[in-house]
Amino acid sequence: MAKAVKKQALGRGLSALLKDPENDIKSASDKNADKVLGNIIELDIESIEINPFQPRTNFNEETLTELSISIKELGVIQPITVRKTDFNKFQLISGERRLRASKLAGLTTVPAFIRIANDQESLAMALVENIQRHDLDPIEIALSYQRLIDEINLTQEQLSDRVGKKRSTITNYLRLLKLDPIIQTGMRDGFVSMGHGRALINIENKKAQLSIYEKIIAESLSVRATEALVKDYQLGKSGQKPASKPVAAPVPEFVENSIPKFTEYFSAKVDVKVDKNGKGKLIIPFTSNDDFERIKKLISGEL
Repeated sequence: MAKAVKKQALGRGLSALLKDPENDIKSASDKNADKVLGNIIELDIESIEINPFQPRTNFNEETLTELSISIKELGVIQPITVRKTDFNKFQLISGERRLRASKLAGLTTVPAFIRIANDQESLAMALVENIQRHDLDPIEIALSYQRLIDEINLTQEQLSDRVGKKRSTITNYLRLLKLDPIIQTGMRDGFVSMGHGRALINIENKKAQLSIYEKIIAESLSVRATEALVKDYQLGKSGQKPASKPVAAPVPEFVENSIPKFTEYFSAKVDVKVDKNGKGKLIIPFTSNDDFERIKKLISGEL
């Protein structure tokens, strides 16, 4: 949560920089331009005009309303992209649905990436440098990859060469952007890892994605447990039955009667596992190195 606040504060600070007439950035070589390129900045919605050459003119009102509700709850997950046209004036490049939904949600500012005239290469350099940081979450990296592809017109092969990553790595990050926005937010906030996301992306049904995501959070499931859940869901969807787990044999009475004595002797809850052939093992838990040494001495008769 502290991380998100830090980003918002940074965005507001850069927004103030752009409103300062003494810092009217017009090209990539201007003073403080390096602070703008590659960063997310909170811009006043009223300072952004719609691109007149935007090919898309029809927007589904129902889906726009749904997006505005999501934005009210979660904020704008993926920043829009604008081009600076004049002092504190910007023209939208991409993200018109997000901009319209933000207005519908009553927001006065919106997070944005800013482009400056003739700054394509500078933007590419800034993004590549940003990707190399170690404190980025998987969604931030995925968004940076997507921007390089969309705005610098790079193929995945060219992007692989530019950032020094395997194409398969880039593909894995980009696929995360297909996850439900709630899951993307959970990943950005650190509730789930990229491994969880990679497992969930194999489920196309968003409701099923969210159902398993909620189970991961509620039960603190590992990536491996998540993968197992996804596999069970896919098998169930295909009509196949998940492989049944072996059923443990009942613990013999003579062993059952001795468990309390073992527990008392070792001062630890002793567990028993028995297979179908009647063979078994005792499991004695320990909590630390000292506890292990204590149990070892009890077994060897040193205590």
